Amino acid sequence: MSTAFRIAAFAALCGLLTAITAVQAQQKFAQEFPPPQGNGRLVVLASGMSGPAHYTTVAQEIAKLGYDVVLFDGNAEEGTRGSGVRADIQQAQGMPHVLPGKVALVGFSLGGGEALYYGSQWPDQVAGIVVWYPANSFIHDLPGFAGRLQVPLVVFAGGKDNYRNGCCTASNDEALQSASKAVGKSFDLTVYPDANHDFVKGGANYNAKDYADAFQHTADALKIYFAN
Repeated sequence: MSTAFRIAAFAALCGLLTAITAVQAQQKFAQEFPPPQGNGRLVVLASGMSGPAHYTTVAQEIAKLGYDVVLFDGNAEEGTRGSGVRADIQQAQGMPHVLPGKVALVGFSLGGGEALYYGSQWPDQVAGIVVWYPANSFIHDLPGFAGRLQVPLVVFAGGKDNYRNGCCTASNDEALQSASKAVGKSFDLTVYPDANHDFVKGGANYNAKDYADAFQHTADALKIYFAN
């Protein structure tokens, strides 16, 4: 074996190892919750700042509806300009209990804001989105958001939500809804007047009545998304 051949082979091996390392680095926390029947359509769920452990209960309850739920840490999506959301979708699609087809995104707070802004632009991958008290104060160009919106949205907001100095207020969601409806886009908003941020089951401000209503709306939305 010539020296040149050995050098070329070594370089190729180094390149392969580098590529494998890069792929491994992109793989993030992911926890799969399979449906009772074994396999199901994919729901990609992104947590808020409190982390994925805070959302295992709701992930399990969505899985019981018959969907394969893959839970991610929404903190890892922040600042990625949408690439983190895409990477989560791609990673989730490789899980063992996923049926083929478009996915649904469900997000909370920080993770909800990422799904709301970026995932709503990808009709080729995403059938629909449900977000609970999503981060929204970073969206300043309302007409621009509405113009890029291509995926149906269901949004839940707390009327008393002033978390982190107004990161996720109902009034911001109402402004986004108005801009979206003005151009004929689907933006279904429910505001719970007595709810605060993190009113999900197990959350710091858990509200049983509002959680039950929002969860039922989530179930209804997912059924419509996957039927289409």
